Amino acid sequence: MADDVAAQPRTPTFTLQVATRWSDMDAYGPINNAVYLTYLEEARDRALLEILASVPGETGYVIVRVEVDYRHELTREDGPVTVATAFTTLGRSSIRTCESIHGADGILAIEAAAVLAKFDRETRKSAPWNDAERAAFMRAGAIPRA
Repeated sequence: MADDVAAQPRTPTFTLQVATRWSDMDAYGPINNAVYLTYLEEARDRALLEILASVPGETGYVIVRVEVDYRHELTREDGPVTVATAFTTLGRSSIRTCESIHGADGILAIEAAAVLAKFDRETRKSAPWNDAERAAFMRAGAIPRA
């Protein structure tokens, strides 16, 4: 995955600072590996809220795939962390991301990629992005133009 992540466009990137909490640590001292997924989710959700704020109604989505490469352990003292989210590919009903987490000193701790599917809460199935959602992604520059 590292080559795939490195090959993806990194801009524009949405960033979020996340404070590290005592409860984020595991018994050995570093931040627990599952907590990184929560950091990624917080940043991804914030980016999507920002991008889709102008779209009327509610746009739901679910994670259908996550890949994580752990590059460097972080402890609570390495925070706050900076979580970056870039959207790389907009499909008919999905969107792909390229994500990372850096410690306060700038060291790369996590490289990740995710696939989200637009989700219809009534049918409980994926649904295509509508024209307003697609336009919002393009206006935000969130999807690189081919």
